[in-house]
Amino acid sequence: MKVSYNWLNEYLDLDVAPRDLAEKIARTSVDINDVYSLSDGLKKLVVGKVETCEPHPDSDHLHVCLVNVGEEEPLQIVCGAPNVAAGQKVIVALNGARIADNQKIKRGKIRGIESNGMLCALQEIGFSDRIAPKAYEEGIYILPEDAQPGESVFSYLGMDDTIIDTDVTPNRGDMLSIYGNVNDIAAFYNLKPHFKEVAVEESDDQATSDLISADVPDEKIAPTYKLRVIKGVKVADSPLWLQIRLWNSGIRPINNVVDVTNYVLLKYGQPLHSYDYDKLPSHDLSVRHAQKDEKFVTLDDEEQVLNENDIVVTSGNKPIALAGTMGGQETAVTKDTTTVALEAAVFDSVMVRKQARRLDLHSESSMRFERGINPETVETALNEAAQLITELAGGIVTQGIVTGSEKPAKSKEIELSLSKINHVLGTELKMEDVTDVFERLAFSNKLTSNDTLLVTVPARRWDISLPADLYEEVARIYGYDNLPESLPVMTRNHGGLSPRQKFIRATRHDFEGMGLNQAISYSLTTVEKAKQFQIDPVAEPMKLDFPMSSDHVATRMSIISGLLTDVAYNVSRNVNNVALYEEGRVFIPRGGERPEEQEHVAGVLTGQLLNNSWHIADQPVDFFQVKGMVERYLHNMGIAGKIEYVADHSRKEMHPGRTANILIADELVGFVGQVHPQTAKEYKIPETYVFELNLEQLMKAKKVENEYTPISKFPTITRDIALLVDTNVTNEEIVDLIKKRGGAFLKSVHLFDVYSGAHLPAGKKSLAYTLTYQDTKATLTEDQVNQAFAKVTKRLQDQLKAEIR
Repeated sequence: MKVSYNWLNEYLDLDVAPRDLAEKIARTSVDINDVYSLSDGLKKLVVGKVETCEPHPDSDHLHVCLVNVGEEEPLQIVCGAPNVAAGQKVIVALNGARIADNQKIKRGKIRGIESNGMLCALQEIGFSDRIAPKAYEEGIYILPEDAQPGESVFSYLGMDDTIIDTDVTPNRGDMLSIYGNVNDIAAFYNLKPHFKEVAVEESDDQATSDLISADVPDEKIAPTYKLRVIKGVKVADSPLWLQIRLWNSGIRPINNVVDVTNYVLLKYGQPLHSYDYDKLPSHDLSVRHAQKDEKFVTLDDEEQVLNENDIVVTSGNKPIALAGTMGGQETAVTKDTTTVALEAAVFDSVMVRKQARRLDLHSESSMRFERGINPETVETALNEAAQLITELAGGIVTQGIVTGSEKPAKSKEIELSLSKINHVLGTELKMEDVTDVFERLAFSNKLTSNDTLLVTVPARRWDISLPADLYEEVARIYGYDNLPESLPVMTRNHGGLSPRQKFIRATRHDFEGMGLNQAISYSLTTVEKAKQFQIDPVAEPMKLDFPMSSDHVATRMSIISGLLTDVAYNVSRNVNNVALYEEGRVFIPRGGERPEEQEHVAGVLTGQLLNNSWHIADQPVDFFQVKGMVERYLHNMGIAGKIEYVADHSRKEMHPGRTANILIADELVGFVGQVHPQTAKEYKIPETYVFELNLEQLMKAKKVENEYTPISKFPTITRDIALLVDTNVTNEEIVDLIKKRGGAFLKSVHLFDVYSGAHLPAGKKSLAYTLTYQDTKATLTEDQVNQAFAKVTKRLQDQLKAEIR
């Protein structure tokens, strides 16, 4: 809400600067969006009187005006406004003035005629189109007759006021009124407000009940509904003081009747609505639910299609207003209106919010109905509005109020314990301190014992219903800054990561060290994608009863599908080299009510891992590079069991000739390979390689204990061997045999050449290895190495039928 500092000063004796007041409100009541004045950034704007106004000799729409700005000689100003005329008091931007958007006004010539300033519209000095009066949309603004030439325009237009723009939370609906702000500010500054209420003067000529009736069959939708009638009004523009009140609060002035209802809304937080009495289809008003597909034209000239959950005010069963949200076009007050039916009500907040949101019709009224209405001031606001209309628009107020429903305003009694207050707030307050807070809030209270207090909360603070709410009131009025500070009580145990957390963190660091970037994907996906890329295929994925969208209906059983979506996103934006990993949970149904949650890690690579340079040629990612990453990761994690990579073609979304299951001690823990070209086409991605590992199994696997092995100071000896073997003999079989029979001094086996093709017998291939020997305690002799090498050669010949080349 935009709160006027000058308006607050009418009801409070404030001795504090506006910005200091705003800071206090922010620390005590509600947040502050901004503190500003409409005059900020403007200068040299004065009142001018148009002495003469002649047509421009070289234009059909410009005028040459002589304007009195309080100086010895009038200024000649060229103006293009269609409503400019002699005798008017206008806004003048002098030479050197600053107007809206920091625009500087300079002396110049317009079509050959000298112009020494500018006659301004409200929009040109910073008023938005939303609050500037419609009557001046196409021209300059005309100031009142008592404006003195040469004086600053700021005081005449209320631009010298400071506006405190509060951000009211849903629980503090009472702060959406000047009345609520005055009460709250008076409490925390310990001031006595002198809030003014205007009493209504009724006519004895005719009773309101003879002119109109109200019926509310279901009081749940309208707990309070009241009407008054004002006869003999003359609709015109509001006086300037009222217009200033409205536009400083962000509301556009319309006419004296509508402006009064908006003024009272701002003052009390009570929305009102005025009907043209003579345009009502019937003078029997009622409140009901709308009918399905019932149509209604609102004040913004838009046709609304209603449903059974909407609330309407009807006249003779015909809708005349969308209750609590917006009135109807057919019964709106116009310049021809002479009799006004004035409505004040309390409508169901939930229903108003739903209809305003569904129809996208958020208004000042709906905002207040949604947050709650003070039941104590419904009739007060209705009476004051009726009286102000007679003062500003003439006419008489008929006798009495017509009531369709009325829910009495009830205060709440809450018992508090002083010891409990001090325990919750950490204070040592005395009972006098607590009662002083409630006296400042105008909450009546009485002692029931030495430690307990019975507090009566008025209906205007409907947000308070529990003792905890009053603890908060004590804290904020006493001052949050005055509450004692203390360090939290903490244990002396040293913090640290659990083994599981350490393993997961090390996993992330390891893959990041290999050049992969971390990604985070949705845990929810489509059923089809949830079934893809499973390590150990199981039943159907778990499905949501109420999914957010068709793309998020099932829990994932693999991470890879989400990573492929990330690859597609990057590739579509010409990022062709993608290397990502993700560590997260998958959800495996096991027949129970909840799925089994497992930690997995997966990676995806496409394009090149290293960029081209002068000494590095193109090297697209391939199966062996990705497999090497997995091998290095398992080695770095210290996995002790036997690790095997077994060719697999069971997963239809993976390439059947370039996929391998990963087994540790004969237990399946993951897989690595190329995404099937058809699957890659469906994801709109190029050739891509992936892996996924079950971290739960890796964390359970046996680990190699960390130990220190000094670097040997003795030299190594190498032997090369080339073998001719059958094509069905694998590298793994040969390496395992060499390591098993290589002796105690064999340190490593390295495959450095593979050949098959011409000059070799059919069904044969050639593999060449380097065997490295080393003794950590002495220098090896040729005989020791030759003896060990001979054993390896013999075993290869005997067991694998290898031919030594």
